[in-house]
Amino acid sequence: MTSTIRNKTLPISFALLACLGLAATAQAQSFDAYRNYGAKVNEDGGTLGLAALSVSKYRGAQDGKLWVVPILDYRWANGFFAGVRNGLGYDFSRSEETQYGLRLTADLGRKESDDNHLRGMGDIKIRPEIGGFYNLALSPSLQLTSSLRYGAGEQQKGLLLDLGVSYHMALTRQWVLGMGAGLSVANSDYMQEFFGVSTAQSLTSAYAATQAKGGVRDVRANVLLNYYLSPTSGISFGLSAGQLMGDAKNSPLTQKSSTMSGLLAYSQQF
Repeated sequence: MTSTIRNKTLPISFALLACLGLAATAQAQSFDAYRNYGAKVNEDGGTLGLAALSVSKYRGAQDGKLWVVPILDYRWANGFFAGVRNGLGYDFSRSEETQYGLRLTADLGRKESDDNHLRGMGDIKIRPEIGGFYNLALSPSLQLTSSLRYGAGEQQKGLLLDLGVSYHMALTRQWVLGMGAGLSVANSDYMQEFFGVSTAQSLTSAYAATQAKGGVRDVRANVLLNYYLSPTSGISFGLSAGQLMGDAKNSPLTQKSSTMSGLLAYSQQF
């Protein structure tokens, strides 16, 4: 029984661990990595569930808010996938050890009404992102992830490189501990859109004009405890800590450079 549960629920471990990536941001979707949720290579399958996230109102905000978001991801045997955490795309690899491909995701932008400290900054609209990904499993429990995304911001020139590592281990037949870490590197167009202040914005806000250069946007670490109700379903409890870096940390919009977020989620394979 122990072997059966561990073998069938390893995809859920990575799936629920990925949910915690959502809690590290003020957005309901970060798309920081592609992960195969529930489906084995050359088989159809997906994951369905619901997650409650305690997050910051925006990156750098002092105050937080509660998000309740759906979990829905599906992968077809031919390599195509679609979902709220992976976006739309194609995995060329056909391998359990590596995944590489192309995908379309979205940056959800930021609304001026999200927080009083954004007053006069204007909205950053939702924008489509194009990009690719490459993942490498060093062992059944240890995985490296990377993702490149382009198109964020009002000028649609924002570029992000996301790098991460995740690890999980079975504590008992039903309890699995997951851990992860990651960082995001942004170009100057992205950093200026989200952390800089233009001359026009300085006239309508309380901030002086500020230039934000490209570099490491933030680093993240998380821990997740999964309890499996069956070989294909489970409940997840997690915490995530994040730290803004460089010009993101020093931005006049940043009230608090460090964050602590929480997650409660239910996930079911189908």
